[in-house]
Amino acid sequence: MRPARRSATQAAMPPIISVSNLSKTYSSGFQALRNVNLQIRRGEIFALLGPNGAGKTTLIGIICGIVRPSAGTVSADGHDIVRDFRAARAKIGLVPQELTTDAFETVWATVSFSRGLFGKAPNPAHIEKTLKTLSLWDKKDSRIMTLSGGMKRRVLIAKALSHEPQILFLDEPSAGVDVALRQDMWRLVRTLRDSGVTVILTTHYIEEAEEMADRVGVISRGEIILVEEKSELMRKLGRKQLTLQLQAPLDRLPPTLDAFRLELARGGTELVYTYDTRGERTGITALLRDLAAAGIRFKDLQTSQSSLEDIFVGLLRERA
Repeated sequence: MRPARRSATQAAMPPIISVSNLSKTYSSGFQALRNVNLQIRRGEIFALLGPNGAGKTTLIGIICGIVRPSAGTVSADGHDIVRDFRAARAKIGLVPQELTTDAFETVWATVSFSRGLFGKAPNPAHIEKTLKTLSLWDKKDSRIMTLSGGMKRRVLIAKALSHEPQILFLDEPSAGVDVALRQDMWRLVRTLRDSGVTVILTTHYIEEAEEMADRVGVISRGEIILVEEKSELMRKLGRKQLTLQLQAPLDRLPPTLDAFRLELARGGTELVYTYDTRGERTGITALLRDLAAAGIRFKDLQTSQSSLEDIFVGLLRERA
């Protein structure tokens, strides 16, 4: 199931999160963020992709008011995250990577307590609805320490939703999560988005962004290097390589193969063909036919998908 398209009205609305000229340098001198500008639309699912150390968690920490920026401004639903911290933070729910909960508390108590931290009046009906949505209702009286890792992850989501935020951050939600729970979380995220909650998730997994996101941002070395509609980015990420190990090395390729934009590698002993898996045709059948016609024989072949790291390097090279 694909995310619903955003309406023109939604796209025209003021962004629910606005990040302007944001930078963060830690006391060690490490610059985690460099002049980040980002607008996140109300009611969308926004996926932030990036390798370890790219600045994803620092960016989330600043937006959520946990980390102070060195420069720049951030507003959440119109509230400046520094000058109007309490109002801005009340709009935000955060599900961190780490499974940090009070091991000796019950599920019901820890979720209810989290709601109270935001000054919200008790609302047992909302807590019950949240726990049922997350398939935690039968565990409401269980102590956190008795739960599986997947159930603890659900409790973190319940805590983040306890005060009815309009913005939900999921920081690497699939870390250490099995396939079944991942599918459950994807369904939950869509339900939240459909109810009007803006969802921002950070992830290493291209398939996670492809499955859920309306738009995708890519961050590398503290800089946002692109923000695009999911469909366009997935087109760019849908490249694979076919590597042919040749029976005899080649000095150069015949002109009849120019259309395939092949690359000779390993001293002419390998032929590399890059193709788009999302195109109507990969071109592999035509390539093998034309290789045979040119008298080029191979002894083995293999395919590989570019890693996320490779894609980032390629995107940076394009913008160098």
